[in-house]
Amino acid sequence: MNQQGTTKDAYTHSGVNIHLADTLKGGLKQKVRKTLRPEVLGSIGGFGGLFALDLKKHKRPVLVSSMDGVGTKLKIAVALNKHDTVGQDLVNHCVNDIAAVGAEPLFFLDYIGMGELSPRVFNQIIDGLVKACVEAGCALIGGETAQMPGMYAAGDYDLVSTIVGVVERDQIIDGSRIRPGDAILGLASTGLHTNGYSLARQILFAQMRGRLDDYHSGLGCTFGEELLKVHRNYWPIIKKARKSLHGVAHITGGGFYDNIPRVLPRNCGAVIRSGSWDVLPIFKLLQEGGGVTGEEMHRVFNMGIGMVCIVDPKSVAALQKVASRAGVKSYLIGEVRKGKPVVVIT
Repeated sequence: MNQQGTTKDAYTHSGVNIHLADTLKGGLKQKVRKTLRPEVLGSIGGFGGLFALDLKKHKRPVLVSSMDGVGTKLKIAVALNKHDTVGQDLVNHCVNDIAAVGAEPLFFLDYIGMGELSPRVFNQIIDGLVKACVEAGCALIGGETAQMPGMYAAGDYDLVSTIVGVVERDQIIDGSRIRPGDAILGLASTGLHTNGYSLARQILFAQMRGRLDDYHSGLGCTFGEELLKVHRNYWPIIKKARKSLHGVAHITGGGFYDNIPRVLPRNCGAVIRSGSWDVLPIFKLLQEGGGVTGEEMHRVFNMGIGMVCIVDPKSVAALQKVASRAGVKSYLIGEVRKGKPVVVIT
């Protein structure tokens, strides 16, 4: 056997299958082609993804970037051996983060770290990424799949990403227009989205001794199906309404208390009225089953509100119409008052 063959066999024996990786990556171009935008140069697989910003379309462009992961929601995907939805979660979470400042998503890059490369898992993840990128109008232009034997338990993997978007300088939603008297509108979530899963798993499976395949009548589905509901993409709403938006907060880790103050001016506080929206059944179940206080629930979970929009009261009706047309429920959940930039839930 030649030296090259010996090296390849040794690497495979150590747990890294280069041949399989090359085979799987070879099928990426066809899938990813669905996501490409006119600005994308070349094809996926190079040392860097190329994207030529259209300067005729943008007068004073500001690039906006963000990166995130799916967290321990991956534990549910692994346990159920269903991996396409977490791919969608990853894209939508990142899209929402840059949408909060009014940015259009341009391109997306992913990182998948595995102990052992599984074709089925890999392809499902990519299918989810592609589906969400197409829906968001975002090009998937590159990524990295790392095989790291010994780093992950059997079947486990990690999934993170980076997104880049663009917004005109004079259209940035930075909270500077927020004033006392502004209305706070909440856009409904689909469920936990991608946050609070460590606590949710502890309550449902350790304290309540439930199982993923247990059907719960209050949820109308199994625990597993509930926990894998896809993180909603709010960009279609923000895109159409951004001229009227004074501030936007993506309700992720940190819930209401930590995320809304990120967009509040120094002289403005937010008052949120509990009972002003439909709290999803999963959150009621978690609070009762885990004996969690209302304050902690609103700090850990989104409680059924995935995005908060702050607008002039005169713009509420128009914003709710945009949300309704997008198939998303919206609720008037509070208002801005003069004071310190903190959240008070009454």
